[in-house]
Amino acid sequence: MRASIKQISRITGFSPATVSNALNHKKGVNVETAEKIFQAAEKLGYRTERSSSKLRFVTYRKNGRIIDDSQIFPAMIEGVERQAKAMGYETTFSHLNYCAPDFKDRLREVTDDTSSPLILLGTEMLEGDYKLFVDYRGYIIILDGWCEEMTFDAVLINNTDATCNAMEYLVKKGHRKIGYLRGDYRIKSFQYREYGYHRILAVHNCLEKPEYVVTLGTRIETAYEDMKHFLERKPELPTAFFADNDIIALGAIRALEENNIRVPEQVSIVGFDDIHFGAVSGQGLTTIHVFKREMGEVAVRRALDHIKYPGRQIKTKIQVGTEFLERGSVRDYRHMEREEEERMEDKNGND
Repeated sequence: MRASIKQISRITGFSPATVSNALNHKKGVNVETAEKIFQAAEKLGYRTERSSSKLRFVTYRKNGRIIDDSQIFPAMIEGVERQAKAMGYETTFSHLNYCAPDFKDRLREVTDDTSSPLILLGTEMLEGDYKLFVDYRGYIIILDGWCEEMTFDAVLINNTDATCNAMEYLVKKGHRKIGYLRGDYRIKSFQYREYGYHRILAVHNCLEKPEYVVTLGTRIETAYEDMKHFLERKPELPTAFFADNDIIALGAIRALEENNIRVPEQVSIVGFDDIHFGAVSGQGLTTIHVFKREMGEVAVRRALDHIKYPGRQIKTKIQVGTEFLERGSVRDYRHMEREEEERMEDKNGND
């Protein structure tokens, strides 16, 4: 005779609802209670039909202005699928398009299904978007995004630290007039990269000028068009720019070169993401490599930890490190500083 939830309830003393919630990995059951229930279920030979051997990966597309053009998200998905398979789990995929007329129906389909852990690609999500998932009864982990209220587990890039490292590199190369190519859709990652940009300018007392901050579209064509319009005004340019990502950097470089402004001879550029086009374009884009597949793998391992310890209530925010890649888009400006110092010394001596 097949064991039932009622039998487990009688043996453990917990209500049938609590037993059901624990066996289906729902929120609200503490670790000790869940462990007692699983031990009793194992002794009775209970096997729930809803015990999942699947992970669900959900892409949240707010407007496509980031994820449609980028190459990093297929790699993250590959990491999720590969790690899940290695651990004996199948990955199912869902797509939520905020702009689609059936968005609410698709969202309801996702949030009504709590049978398997959910990995949510949060790249385009802003703080308000997370409210749609606050009442989700299953387990959810955000990949490449996070909620300030720490409602969910999250795996993300160490955006601020990585930007600080890139900015320190520019300073060490002698750059003191450093501009910022700022994406016009302010996803969370861009906001924290901006913190890093301003932090290093302040640390080194570098000149901050509003005209050095240029807001560009986040697709390669819109970044190019916006940079072209900016250059039409014949602005004073910094010696280097840090860009929110490689797509923005490459669009800006195209506009600069069309205006006979050479990279890196006249303006240096540093990107973020390390997409393939950046490695093969021109002299190669100096950038920050993101460990995309590894981020997906970390998200899977964290999700499966939840299955192993279903009552764990603590939320974790895991920042995955990056690697700085020096290519050919940055000029060493230190000799210019030395020449300026010598010129000033000569001038003072003559006076």
